[in-house]
This record gives sequence, C-alpha cells and structure tokens, in this order.
Amino acid sequence: MEDAVEKIPEGCVTPKHGECRIPALTICPPPPKKKPIVYAKLRDPPKNGYFQPPDLEALFALAPRREACA
Repeated sequence: MEDAVEKIPEGCVTPKHGECRIPALTICPPPPKKKPIVYAKLRDPPKNGYFQPPDLEALFALAPRREACA
C-alpha cells in the first residue's frame, strides 16, 4: 500500500501534468513569403520645370585662397 502513495518533494516543483505542458507542434510553419518587386514608374519632368534658386552658383563657388604672411 505504501507504493501507491506518491512522495511529494519539498519546495517548488514544475508541474508535470499533461494539461500543464506546452503542446508539441507536429509540423513547422511555412517560411515567410518574399514581397514582389515593384518597379517605380518613371515620371515626366514637372511642367513648370525644376526649382533653380538664383544664387545656386554662389553656394558652390570657391573662396579665393589667402597666402600666409612670412
């Protein structure tokens, strides 16, 4: 009769009952699908033309170099 009695360990124990277990997956999920490549549609240039500020060349102009005094 002593064999029928379960021994309960002291302290915290992980539950081992079937309802407490995480179910095992039988098949793997499919891999993610690649998104289709969408090619950008070429646009016509704007009717009014591109914006060109009047002082655009001044931004890129090089300042004259100063020579060091010896």
